[in-house]
Amino acid sequence: MAEIVVNGEPRALDGVPLHTNALDFLRGCGLTGAKEGCAEGECGACAVMVARPAPDGSAATEWTAVNSCLVPAAALDGQEVVTVEGLGAPDSLHPVQHEMAVRGGSQCGYCTPGFVCSMAAEFYRADRAATNGTGPHHDQWGPNGFDLHAISGNLCRCTGYRPIKDAAFALGFPIAGDPLASRRATAAPAAVATRLRDEEAAYVRPASLAEALATLRDHEDAAVVAGSTDWGVEVNLRGRRADLVVAVDRLPELRGFSVDRQEIRLGAALTLSEVERRLDGRLPVISALTSQFGSPLIRNSATLGGNLGTGSPIGDSPPVLLALDAAVVLESLDGTRTVPLADYFTGYRQSVRRPGELIAEIVIPLPVSGVTGFHKIAKRRFDDISSVAVGYAIDVVDGVVRRARIGMGGVAATPLRGLATEAALEGSPWTAETVDRAAAVLAGEGTPISDQRSSAAYRTAMLGQSLRRLFEEVAA
Repeated sequence: MAEIVVNGEPRALDGVPLHTNALDFLRGCGLTGAKEGCAEGECGACAVMVARPAPDGSAATEWTAVNSCLVPAAALDGQEVVTVEGLGAPDSLHPVQHEMAVRGGSQCGYCTPGFVCSMAAEFYRADRAATNGTGPHHDQWGPNGFDLHAISGNLCRCTGYRPIKDAAFALGFPIAGDPLASRRATAAPAAVATRLRDEEAAYVRPASLAEALATLRDHEDAAVVAGSTDWGVEVNLRGRRADLVVAVDRLPELRGFSVDRQEIRLGAALTLSEVERRLDGRLPVISALTSQFGSPLIRNSATLGGNLGTGSPIGDSPPVLLALDAAVVLESLDGTRTVPLADYFTGYRQSVRRPGELIAEIVIPLPVSGVTGFHKIAKRRFDDISSVAVGYAIDVVDGVVRRARIGMGGVAATPLRGLATEAALEGSPWTAETVDRAAAVLAGEGTPISDQRSSAAYRTAMLGQSLRRLFEEVAA
């Protein structure tokens, strides 16, 4: 029997339409605290907590906040979910709820349950006490180790953020006997093989990579999902449906992680949050990417494999991975092949990936260039779609550019390399004059268009300015 444990109580999934998202499922259970504000993962009003394996690979649980509007209810088969109702009640408030109440953190209250769930996930972060104001976002960390970026995916239209910040920074630490804190000491639920069907569709979570590949060989038109941060938007806002949805996010074969002297290998189904935590600052350019990739709620579900698999020209990861000379490992029943990312994209949302193939790993060669950077130009600093994104990896030896790699997004039908600009830089001194000349070349690369995010002229200008900005950052 397919079921989700919600606030400690099993809830059956049998009979639930397969394109129902977790938010609608929970609200249908009478748990109406979570709300739909945008249906695309931008507002956080739908946030809930899910028991996930600890990102360090230990046999422990981490309470992880996700957007329930994007996650198919079927994807949570066998999993544990906590909603705002499961945190506390009016006569026994959870510490997060208490601080939000006494510090005026809620007015209309529509967004408040989502804020509370995101704050509670950060409240239970196992290493919070050890990160007392010293993390990668230390300017946004409170004296209690609370990282304000944990709630950067939650929007409030009426309260104002200062009292919410006050509530976050006033939080203490879990006390003895807190059941959600105690739950962290034991393993999160393992992935279960799922086969659900209704009158219109089927949802399958294969037990192994071999089973997934066999399914895709027999059903080439199946929708392959991992975190569902893209698929969920398509279902919610565009009414997309699929006869068969195949979930690959929990396949062990796609969740590997290894680092040696020659390369870093990242499993395609690792979430962006897991990638960031496991790399632990080894690649600053990846840290720059992940900190600007959507919001924590998105990064807790989104995967590199999914971002590359969509083939979108405005995906945030391709510019950085192109600059790093990354490759993708493609798996099918016919075997394994490795394709340089520079050769992967063939057209708008098209790639060399064949029917029946899955992205299994992303391979980044080492060592990485000495000068790296990632610039995302968007209307909002965080949690927005890029107008232009540029990744850099440049080797400078004795003041001369020996090697340059530049990846670009948002300026053509596919992500692409700035080949002409790379050639203009290589062999030249790393000076303001060289950079200024190369910036003029970079501004002419790609075929940008005008759309609702920005004009073609703006995109062109931002390309050139990005290289100048990188030079100033390095000089500083």
